[in-house]
Amino acid sequence: MTDTTPDAPVILKTKIATPLPKANLVARERLTDSLSRGINGRLTLVCAPAGFGKTTLLTQWAHSCGHTCAWLSLDARDNDFIRFWRTLIRSLADKAEDPAGQRLAALALSLQDISSSTFLDALLNELYEFPGKTVLVLDDYHLIGDARIHDSLAYFIEYLPTALHVLIASRSELPFSTVKWTAKREQNELHTATLQFTADEAAAFYRHIHHHPLTDEQIRRLAAQTEGWVTGLQLALLSLQSGTDAVRFLEEFHGDHRVISDYLFEEVASKLLPDLYSFVLKTSVLQEMDADLCDAVTESADSQVLLERAKKSNLFLVPLDERGAWFRYHHLFAGFLQELLKRKQPEEWRRLNRLASAGCISRGFMNEAVEYAIAGEDYPRLESCLRTHMPAVLESGELGNLLRWFRSFPPEYAVSPALSLHHAFVLLMAGHAEQAEQLLDRVESSLDASMEPEERKELQSGLLFVRSNLMFITGIFDKWFAHIGTLLHEILPADPAFYTFNYNRTEPLVRRTPLGLKGVLSPDTERIGALFTSLLEARGWQGSYIYLYVIQSLSEGYYEWNRLEDSRKLAVLVSRSAPAKELPGLYVPMHLTQAQLYAAQGRFELAHTALDEAFEASSGLKDSRWRQLLQAARIRLYLKEDRSADVKKALPQLGVSGKDKPGFRQEFEYVTLARALGSQRKEKEALRLLELLKPQCEREQLLSGIIEIGILQALLENQRGQRTTALRHLHEALELGARNGYIRSFLDEGKAMETLLRAYARQYRLTREVAGQGGGLHDYVLKLLSLFMPASPQRKTPAPPLVEELSRSEISLLRLIRRGASNRQMAEQLTLSEGTVKVYLSRLYEKLGVSSRTQALVTAQELKLLDAE
Repeated sequence: MTDTTPDAPVILKTKIATPLPKANLVARERLTDSLSRGINGRLTLVCAPAGFGKTTLLTQWAHSCGHTCAWLSLDARDNDFIRFWRTLIRSLADKAEDPAGQRLAALALSLQDISSSTFLDALLNELYEFPGKTVLVLDDYHLIGDARIHDSLAYFIEYLPTALHVLIASRSELPFSTVKWTAKREQNELHTATLQFTADEAAAFYRHIHHHPLTDEQIRRLAAQTEGWVTGLQLALLSLQSGTDAVRFLEEFHGDHRVISDYLFEEVASKLLPDLYSFVLKTSVLQEMDADLCDAVTESADSQVLLERAKKSNLFLVPLDERGAWFRYHHLFAGFLQELLKRKQPEEWRRLNRLASAGCISRGFMNEAVEYAIAGEDYPRLESCLRTHMPAVLESGELGNLLRWFRSFPPEYAVSPALSLHHAFVLLMAGHAEQAEQLLDRVESSLDASMEPEERKELQSGLLFVRSNLMFITGIFDKWFAHIGTLLHEILPADPAFYTFNYNRTEPLVRRTPLGLKGVLSPDTERIGALFTSLLEARGWQGSYIYLYVIQSLSEGYYEWNRLEDSRKLAVLVSRSAPAKELPGLYVPMHLTQAQLYAAQGRFELAHTALDEAFEASSGLKDSRWRQLLQAARIRLYLKEDRSADVKKALPQLGVSGKDKPGFRQEFEYVTLARALGSQRKEKEALRLLELLKPQCEREQLLSGIIEIGILQALLENQRGQRTTALRHLHEALELGARNGYIRSFLDEGKAMETLLRAYARQYRLTREVAGQGGGLHDYVLKLLSLFMPASPQRKTPAPPLVEELSRSEISLLRLIRRGASNRQMAEQLTLSEGTVKVYLSRLYEKLGVSSRTQALVTAQELKLLDAE
């Protein structure tokens, strides 16, 4: 079970824990030695049909080889790119020491926010730091059918660090070419013929382990008839133990593996006592089971006793945890029983799966509940599960599984329009915009006057939300305007499944996310954002995540456009919302924007206060990513203030080095490091980092990153005397900046950028005269130059005067704030209600241009508002 319930860690751990070796295993040194010899290469493939002991062999080797082994037991649900790689990373992180393990865990969190190639490069870079030899075991890889996973794993193996070896166990050949590695002698293979038990191993299996009185000739004959198939040997033993005559059995025993398995399973099952047979048959529908889940399926209360009997009878029960609470049947045994049920009792098969689904729902195992509902063809329950469980799966990013579940509905089943909207949203998030739009059109066409008014409004609300996301992601605005025009006078309800979607899990600024168009700015983006937020305000949806994220993105855009007062007003609006105190993806960008605004005014004390507040808010987070981003922002402030000693002291806490191979997921931190290196006259090291980061930003189409890196490259090249190269980099940044109206990215670089821009303007005039080019870019440069202040950017700017004088009550509030009074204490002191105090505080913050008590006190000190006391 993989859900976040008390039982979840036990079952999830079994996916990434090396299975426990079985007692009294037959020693197979010839195979374990072969595995040990092969790990000096890149890849080992253990390929054979079911029942040839692949997992048992790898378990035996992993516990005796002396190397670190990261294990991943795959199942059908791992046919999801995010889930596959997230679990694989967790397996590796589980074997890594910190800080490497922490960096891997942080990388897993960024999976759904970056491209697969960028992610894989970042993962490989991290693995190059692994000490010693680590073997990554992927068991049951034949269950993976996703082409994207195959392609990514082939790429991963292609660039695998020498400290890592991949060992794959599968029933079938790998679905990607490995010829190159075979030719280079970097691939080791163990196939069916190698895994077959020899006569000696078969003898050891019977005599030294099971002590069965077979003659040497009978053992050799049985080994030959089973072709060394260990499961066949074990089944034959169970059949013989039930009293079957050995001579007659060996005479009748023949056929290929499938014929033998069906015959032997039939032999074993038919000899079981009725109560145990019924228990095993019913519980065979379960992929993983404990006594409680077995009780749910068998509709009884004696499963614990029957599980113990099944274990003692060697009925192919595989333990999954060290406590002995969770089990599964051997895949072959379960498959035989399941086929028996489907063939002879199809309705019972469906009923048992429905019972399993209901049992999982009661335990909170929603992934499994969905799978059993599909197997039981219980589509109303599947629809109910998806409505309940979809927000959690969206949060995890496992969109591949969600799409597979949506595809499980048969064509004749009428999926509700409400769930179809959710399906369209998942398609959109998975990058299938065209399919999403087609489904939206179908949902919209299903609206008719016969619907209940509330149902119709719910659907219109969902359509508004999904179409808005479609517009923000694709940048195609026309259709959205046409759609929105029909809803301007409607009052629509807010569906929490849509309006509480978290759009930012990793980025320091919302403008860097797909919702923020990755830094693209235009009059259209402002117009759309303003109209969209106005629409949501009119419906009272100011607390919805999408509203606040769009407001924050607009605030960041206004800052870039140098519309500082517009930016400040929106940042304050976000800061007063409840979600801004809960979502790091919202409150970190909001505080960073406030810090930028204060720094632009030269009010660095307030800028640091804003970052300190964000640090405090993030102190309880398990994910260290946000504190790293805030540390980078703090270093950037130190650099603006020319506090070189503080920069040097803060850099080690950033967790990155100039010698690293930087990954895109830490682009903000590495660009910060490049800035610091430049301030230390280490231009070569800084430029190396930027040259590695820029193609990654281009691949991710992150416009703001491309421009910032281009600007830094220009400044660093100019700093080391390479003026021509510097102007070339600057020209590229200016071309992009001009198309999007970027101002602060250039202005915030201070005197060095002003000097370089003047050199560029002179060079541009020469080019224009010779080539006859237009003056658009030239005018843009002149505009930038006109905005540079003659004063040094390090000079402290006094706090701007108040737009409105403070009242006596507001001065009293400031004094109480300085004493540390709570809202309740303020209300008692001023004989007001707490609600009125909150209103007064809001007005006070508005007048001071701040968003918190700490900032209010700093501004009051700057303006000497409390000096008279």
